[in-house]
Amino acid sequence: MSKKTPYKSLVDRSKNSFPAEWVTFAIAFLIVLSIVGLVLYTWITSDQQPPILSIERQEIREAQGQFYVPFKITNTGGETAESVQVIGEFRMNGKIEEVGEQQFDFLSGGEKEEGAFIFTRNPKNGELVLRVASYKLP
Repeated sequence: MSKKTPYKSLVDRSKNSFPAEWVTFAIAFLIVLSIVGLVLYTWITSDQQPPILSIERQEIREAQGQFYVPFKITNTGGETAESVQVIGEFRMNGKIEEVGEQQFDFLSGGEKEEGAFIFTRNPKNGELVLRVASYKLP
């Protein structure tokens, strides 16, 4: 007498595989293929320009006797900039009265960051210069 096993062998199961398994496999395969395609497309069409950094100053506000100068820095280039240094200088009659410095760890292509300089004198009473002083490539 032979005993019948309740489980089908792997070979027998593959012959009668369920359509749901094939549909699941096809969907998973398409997802992986799409991700690979998008990565390749991004790599091929990416803009290999060096970082192009610009600063946009926003409205000055006063709080508790200090003057806050908020700004946005944007990297419109294609590559990432590391250790981005921004300097804010307040000048009166051509003489630098106050200096502030900000450091951003990195700015990817197209990324924006915000910051603020704090001065003890009103920047509206003189000349305010915000500029990117330096950065390095990764």
